[in-house]
Amino acid sequence: MSATVLFHHVAKRHLYANIQRVFIFRSQRLSSNVENGEQKREEETESTLVYKPSAYYKRPSTRSSIVGRSEAEEELSVNRPLNPAFRQKRSPCSISASRRVSSTRNTLLNTASDRVAVPTPNATKEPSVNSAPRAFQRCRPEYRNMTHDLSQCSSTVDLNEALLVLHKVTVQKSNMEASEVTHSLSKLGQIPQEQIVVVRGDKRFNMLLRYSVEILQNFTTPQLLDALRAFVNLALPHSHSILGLYETEFCRRSGEMELHQLLLAADFWRCLGRAVPKYLERLFDNVSRNYNQMGIPELVQLLYIIGEGRRCPDSLVQPLESLLMRHLNQLKPEELGAVCLGLFKSQRSLSERATRRLVDRALAIVEDMSDFGIVNVMKFMRFSYLDHLPWLEAMGSEIPRRAPHMEVQGLMHVILAFSALHYRDDRVLLAVAERLPDVVSRCRSKDAAKMLWAFGTLGVLPNQCPNLYPCLTAILRERQVEFQRYPEHLLTALLGLAFAGLFPEDLLSLALSAEFVNKACNSQELELRKDLFTLDGTVGLELPESAIPRLSLAIREEVTKQLWDFAQSDICQKPEVLEAEDVLRKLLGGEVFVRKHMILPHLRSIDLEVHLDQNDQPVPVSSGHGQQNLAPQNLNARPSGVTITDDLLAQLTNTQKSPLQQSNKFLQKPEVHTVEPVRERESIFNVGIDLTDNLLMALTKSRKRSSRLSDSKPSIQRLAVQVTHRNHYCYRTEQLLGLHALKRRQLALAGYRVVELPHWEWFPLLRRSYAEKLAYLHCKIFSCSDSKK
Repeated sequence: MSATVLFHHVAKRHLYANIQRVFIFRSQRLSSNVENGEQKREEETESTLVYKPSAYYKRPSTRSSIVGRSEAEEELSVNRPLNPAFRQKRSPCSISASRRVSSTRNTLLNTASDRVAVPTPNATKEPSVNSAPRAFQRCRPEYRNMTHDLSQCSSTVDLNEALLVLHKVTVQKSNMEASEVTHSLSKLGQIPQEQIVVVRGDKRFNMLLRYSVEILQNFTTPQLLDALRAFVNLALPHSHSILGLYETEFCRRSGEMELHQLLLAADFWRCLGRAVPKYLERLFDNVSRNYNQMGIPELVQLLYIIGEGRRCPDSLVQPLESLLMRHLNQLKPEELGAVCLGLFKSQRSLSERATRRLVDRALAIVEDMSDFGIVNVMKFMRFSYLDHLPWLEAMGSEIPRRAPHMEVQGLMHVILAFSALHYRDDRVLLAVAERLPDVVSRCRSKDAAKMLWAFGTLGVLPNQCPNLYPCLTAILRERQVEFQRYPEHLLTALLGLAFAGLFPEDLLSLALSAEFVNKACNSQELELRKDLFTLDGTVGLELPESAIPRLSLAIREEVTKQLWDFAQSDICQKPEVLEAEDVLRKLLGGEVFVRKHMILPHLRSIDLEVHLDQNDQPVPVSSGHGQQNLAPQNLNARPSGVTITDDLLAQLTNTQKSPLQQSNKFLQKPEVHTVEPVRERESIFNVGIDLTDNLLMALTKSRKRSSRLSDSKPSIQRLAVQVTHRNHYCYRTEQLLGLHALKRRQLALAGYRVVELPHWEWFPLLRRSYAEKLAYLHCKIFSCSDSKK
């Protein structure tokens, strides 16, 4: 008894003698250690930013979490290749707000550890992460057995008691038992957050960690979990070497652990912000063997872990989908949001039926969902390209109601999803645009770039929202330093501005400067040359007199070749394009009168170029270097085309001829009958024609030159015939999306007249007779030409 009292008396005197020195060192040494540690973690990260719950909605300030860095949210590609894509597929020639990354980059994304935010000049203190992303864990009491509740971290041990624990470590040294080590770690994990740095900076704490490793195999599984919980509470850096040894031990014991223990350990690793791919493999193997143990909490927590780990084995997808469909109607609003976020982050698609059912369920409980949950559903739809119209229509009322209370990152995700789905709803666009000036000061360059892209893609003009583009452009200028690290953000923003007809010369000069171009072109992770090429061509046409620098000829030729090689193997081989080319050749008299190529290569799509003289006679189109090589032709030959007579038009349109025409008894009139249109938009040709001998002769007779031909050299009309696709327009409208509207404008600047073959007219004709196609193209080419005169 007296020995114990003496021991405590000596310990206290030793403590009080050294406590002043500890606090002196705290100001000199520990802050530098923290700064160095945080800087090291930031240097290990390149593109991922900490998730901010306040970016979705305002919340009252709470006790700041000691693991705030752990809820990093890594943005995924808007137009990344999807499997499957339910509504539409994008070609590699398409342009996207988030660049397509290499396969190496994809691998790194799946295994990279969670990262911390990059400090910005106006960065604010990170809020607690125990709110939105993990809110689902408070929906049911069952989550307590498999998750770490950050809100329950108690501060019951003061600094003096913590230092006594550390002093005991030096007394007992390597004679500590496993239970004593875990008890000491648990005690230290209960100190106030602001004093954690003192404990972690004490060399006796490192001794305790070393002792724990020496007897790691003696720990029971609950003791291992207690130690890991203490590391979370002490905010141990995710790169700490001690964690690798603990991960190895957890992997070794995974076969002996229960499902709840495995999920709890995975949650601890998530809170620490450490990537543990090998451990997750063990977890997934266990889940594969124990599907019968999976209830709703286990399923949702597993999907959360899958999303945060950015990985999901192929073998798990179908069983998880079945479980999800089985429990779908029992999911609570925040659980549903967590499921959507997990699927989005893991880049795993469900079947179309399952995806629609998931969004159906979200729609049924949309009024009870948080802003964060709604944003997660929008992310999942953006990834799946799912055109769930009832949900999108509901957003037309939900977003305007919620927007005044949402922050900039949530607004960005909403508008980006609408852009990716090509769905324009002016109620949503205007609500977001009105809210932005109030929150734009908290905008990252990434947020500003994606919103400029989204608004420009959906065709929001500057006069519709006068404050929108100026405030976002101002943020780009304020955040210019970020473009040295993330050059793709500047290019994304400038493309969005170009879609809206805005060309800030100072930012364009920066993007096309030699230094910036070299940085972008030398990037190992992102393909930015195509975007630079698009901006360079845009400057040449839209700002021909400006002093903005231009790309070198070598870069332009290299990118042009890449785009044309792809176009030849993909776009040029599409049936609708081949058919239009063939019918045009027949109509105009041969191959020399139609040239299939990229008139404006920087806009990444092809056209069928046709030349007409002032009398609407076809003129041969020369072939350019590096594109389509036409076979040698006799350019002096008379064009052998189709003469559209009154008789033919009368048959094609089912109209009455004049009495003089009807008196021709030798004409065999074809049998005309009504054809049921497939869709409303396909009713442009709702008359079918049975071809007769006379009709075939009329369609194949030689086209005679007009007697009005002038002896003088005719002026040339340059036509760009475009076969459009539904992905060129806003969803179920005739409004062109940003890139395609930009191309129309620039073709006009280049002296071309666009002849559009809209998909709702041309695609139905592909199933009709050759005569109908000829008549349609004749009307498009020559009737439009007559109207221009």
